[in-house]
Parts: sequence; structure tokens; C-alpha cells
Amino acid sequence: MQALGALADPTRRQIVALLAAGEQGAGELAERFPVSRPAVSRHLRVLR
Repeated sequence: MQALGALADPTRRQIVALLAAGEQGAGELAERFPVSRPAVSRHLRVLR
């Protein structure tokens, strides 16, 4: 159930889709979203 909760956030779903296409760092991901690099890092931590 925690996995479903992690994917409830639309930004996290987009991050998962991008990561499915290939490995990317938090900085690279942050360039694609209107959020800071630390915010992307927090999203990645939740997705672990």
C-alpha cells in the first residue's frame, strides 16, 4: 500500500516515467520540473 501512496503524487508519477526511460540524477530531473533539486530529492526518497 505504501507504493500506491508514493505514486499518488503526479510529480512522482512523472519522475518514475522519466526514470523508466533511463537513469537520471536529481539535478537532471529538477531541470524538467518547476521544483527545486532538493524537492526532487525528497520525491526520490519517498519512491525508494
